[in-house]
Formats: sequence, C-alpha cells, structure tokens
Amino acid sequence: MFFILSKVLAFLLYPLLYVFVLLLVAIFSKNAKWRRRCLLYGVCLLYLFSNSFLQNQFAKAWDVPAAKLENGKVYSTVIILGGFASYDSNAKGMFNAAADRFIQGVLLQKSGRVKHIMITGGNGNLNPGSFREGSWAKGQLKAMQVPDSCVLIEDQSRNTLENASLTKEILQKHGQKGPYLLVTSAFHMRRSLGIFKKKGIDVIPYSCNYIAGTGDASFWEIVPNADTLSKWSTYIKEVIGLTVNRISGKG
Repeated sequence: MFFILSKVLAFLLYPLLYVFVLLLVAIFSKNAKWRRRCLLYGVCLLYLFSNSFLQNQFAKAWDVPAAKLENGKVYSTVIILGGFASYDSNAKGMFNAAADRFIQGVLLQKSGRVKHIMITGGNGNLNPGSFREGSWAKGQLKAMQVPDSCVLIEDQSRNTLENASLTKEILQKHGQKGPYLLVTSAFHMRRSLGIFKKKGIDVIPYSCNYIAGTGDASFWEIVPNADTLSKWSTYIKEVIGLTVNRISGKG
C-alpha cells in the first residue's frame, strides 16, 4: 500500500503543477482581487523554483559527498542502487541520466578497490512489465568483462526500502562482510544512508551523479532556468521521503 500510495501521489511533488493551478485561477477567476493575487503568486513561485542559485545552495547543503576511502584498503562489496537504466515498449534496457552510478561502481571494481559488485534494482513502475534492472545490468557487466564470480544481483526491489532489505539477505547469504561502499546519486544518498543503516547494513557513502552546480556562484544562476524546475522536484521528493521514513521509523 505504501508503495502504491507513493506513486499515485508523486505528481503533487512537482512545483510547476502549483504554478499552473495559480495561473489557471488568475485566468478564470471572476474576482479581480484573486486574479491579481494568483498571478503574482504564480509568477513568484515560478521564479523561485527556476532560480538555479537557490537550488544549487540547497543542493550543496543536502548532498552527501563521497567519503574519502582508506589508502590501500580493499572493500568486499560495492552496492549500486538501481535507477540508472530505463527501458522502451519492448523492454529493451538503456542507460539514463543516472548512469554515473553504474560507471562509478564498475570503476571501483576495475581499479581493485572492491572485490564484488552488488546491483540492486527491479522495476519501480506501478505496471512493471518484464524488465528488471538488476538482470539487465548483469548483462552489461558481462559485456565489460566483469567476472560472474564478482557479481551479485538483486532484481525484485521496487524502491530504496526494498533495496536495503533484499540486499542485506543476499550479502548475508554470500558471506560478504562490511563495511560496504554504497553508490547512488548525491541527491539520493542522504535518504539511502538512513534506510541502509536502519537495516543494520554497514555502508560508506560513495556519492556520484551530482545534478546541481558544485562550483562557485555566477550571475547567470539568477536567470530563470527551466531545467531547475525538475531538479527541485527531485530534491522535494527526497526531503519528503526522508521525513516520512524518519517518522515511520524506516530510516
């Protein structure tokens, strides 16, 4: 029920929805006072959520940076959270904008910093079909000549809570000892860490796929940017998700 509810209500997390509603009221309201107010609020809200400077400052405070790894230490397993692949109507997989999760995990294994790669991800859609991210990723690892003996796959999880639960079972089954490196997007790391640690999994953050600016501020950041709207949606989802998990005791 929690999974279904989170998907159904996800559309409420998009700032542009509220801007659209305010502008509709401003257009169709017969009350002149309400029209002016909704128009003003809509424009202000649109600028607020398209302002890259504000979004980048929030992201810098929210994102969890990758931990500095111990020199010479080889970790047993890197856990790569799914979300880096998409698929078409024929269930054909492809890398998406979060592919850096996969890349960083493979680099850790190829460079000898970890022995095993653990991919966790099934299909998080309400109508999942046949595509399973973990199974698809296994084929990609094989194509990159990562030995099967170094690969662990979990392909049934639908969200981060299930990622953690099912990953723990597999790691215990195969006798893998922590601490493990946890690879996911920087915006998702704070919530992921809370969930994995709540499950008793000893993980070290190895963030990647930074979607917000990480450099110095510039004048152009105050110019409205359409791409910033989607970034705010991503971070709002993470903030609400973390809040709900803490209230419910899940992370």
